[in-house]
Amino acid sequence: MKDKQMLAAAEGFVSAVKDTETYREYHQQLERIKRTPELFEKVNEFRQRNFEIQNTSQVNELFDKMGAFEKEYEKFRENPIVDDFLKAELAFCRLMQEVNIFITEELQFE
Repeated sequence: MKDKQMLAAAEGFVSAVKDTETYREYHQQLERIKRTPELFEKVNEFRQRNFEIQNTSQVNELFDKMGAFEKEYEKFRENPIVDDFLKAELAFCRLMQEVNIFITEELQFE
């Protein structure tokens, strides 16, 4: 960024995000799950498959594919470490989406 004022504002924004309970919970759960590398690897596989299904499936088959995916990973999601991490990650993603929507609307970016 060429504008020092924008860089300072971005640094302030990052600091504010890091100060939220949502971010702190996400980061805490991330560190917790990383303590078990094989579990973290399985979570990453779960996330990758979820992403691929949602981004490569046709609308008319998405519901069925997601249903089968959820059933396949049902037992895996029962692990409290996995469930806590995925809930924290989702909450943080939603927070960032809300911020992005707010910024886009305020800048009247279409």
